[in-house]
Amino acid sequence: MSALEPREAGADADVDIATVPARSPGPRAAHDDTKGSVLDGDHRALSIGIVSVVLLIAFEATAVGTAMPVAARELNGVSVYAFAFSAYFTTSLFGMVLAGQWSDRSGPLGSLTAGMSAFAAGLLLSGTAGTMWLFILGRAVQGLGGGLVIVALYVVVSRAYAEHLRPAIMAAFAASWVVPSVVGPLAAGTITEHLGWRWVFVGIPALVVFPLALALPAIRRTASGPADPQAPVAPWDRRRIRLALAISAGAGLLQYAGQELRWLSLLPAAAGVALLVPAVRGLLPRGTVRAARGLPSVILLRGIAAGSFIAAESFVPLMLVTQRGLSVTLAGLSLAVGGLTWALGSWIQARPWTEPYRERLVVLGMVLVAVAIAAAPSVLIAAVPVWVVAAAWAVGCLGMGAVISSTSVLLLQLSAPEEAGANSAALQISDGLSNVLLLAVGGAAFAALGGGAVGHAVSAHAATGSHPTAFAAVFLPMAGVAAAGAWVATRLHAEPVRA
Repeated sequence: MSALEPREAGADADVDIATVPARSPGPRAAHDDTKGSVLDGDHRALSIGIVSVVLLIAFEATAVGTAMPVAARELNGVSVYAFAFSAYFTTSLFGMVLAGQWSDRSGPLGSLTAGMSAFAAGLLLSGTAGTMWLFILGRAVQGLGGGLVIVALYVVVSRAYAEHLRPAIMAAFAASWVVPSVVGPLAAGTITEHLGWRWVFVGIPALVVFPLALALPAIRRTASGPADPQAPVAPWDRRRIRLALAISAGAGLLQYAGQELRWLSLLPAAAGVALLVPAVRGLLPRGTVRAARGLPSVILLRGIAAGSFIAAESFVPLMLVTQRGLSVTLAGLSLAVGGLTWALGSWIQARPWTEPYRERLVVLGMVLVAVAIAAAPSVLIAAVPVWVVAAAWAVGCLGMGAVISSTSVLLLQLSAPEEAGANSAALQISDGLSNVLLLAVGGAAFAALGGGAVGHAVSAHAATGSHPTAFAAVFLPMAGVAAAGAWVATRLHAEPVRA
């Protein structure tokens, strides 16, 4: 096993993880006692800095998505609109693996700095692009930076915060999405209408300076360098780099095949599968696919939760616009309350009294997600009021807040300090890859049943000919995937030792 190979922590082991002493968060992290908070003197600058980074990424995700259709139309790129999204996800998968190795070898500082720089450079490239393919290239550069950043942040949390503080900082990460989810689309729409879509892209990089200036000195002090300074530095694992390239390329080919429903699309689909299968087996912990107990199930659950929810959510505004006649703004705002309930779910899992019941909380969260996804297409029936979608999505986001933050907390509990980077990368790969795959599956089902091309439908208000069955073919299978996640959530801890 290489230094970067994720350990099969708790997988079918005969140890009760709950009885295993907590691992140290790192050689320079805060003492693992019950004192302090994420805003005390030792952590204040670091907490504000890294939460600001997440806030920036959240605002970009919501604002750029709003401006994207206008950019595609102006650059004559509506026909390749979907690639502006898939380019980000596919390159971020490679960035996650690279960040895992980088962080475990020399600490998260370099990965975080390079990631934020690439993130800003990608935004500038897209914002100044004269052609759609140059715009997509900028999105790819931005995705690489995003992958580097998110894994580095997890390693920072594992090293700089004692175990009892980690649920609180994860809750802060979730809460930082609330304001952008409500304000982002409105702000981006106003800027696009009065100043132009390019300002949405080129204006965000200027905001990078503050979080970096605040966080980097604190990270250098508390979380820089290898986890064990006395141990020899492991060489770069070139095999894992090749697997990372394969998983990115494979995901991109499958995304393309899902958008082009032709017999010739079977060729890129087959090539994508051929690249993905060995890459997934090599980059995720052994036992992930079969939901082995412990760490593998934590990583699998993250993918199931994120993929099923995002794939369904992507079609909610389109369903409300084409089937119930709502404006694009009202359709988007129907999901805004979800940001508040997501933060509430994350806040609940961070309460000390929930720790003994974390697994039950996650099971309940996945049940709420499944129910919400299944309830959303009920508005295809004219007699069902539109507000049912907003209520259902608020419930689903409550469950997601508890599940996503809890999987992050459990990952760090089950990871040794020297493995935090690799395991965090595996968690994010599961998240990102499931988004790509389930979006491709949902998009293919939607198009096959009369929904029209997903890229064209999202870029305009079109798809007015979409058949209600096409939407049901997206939501109901995703509800089934989320329900399967409730079972996986019962396997997050290993079996106790039998006398």
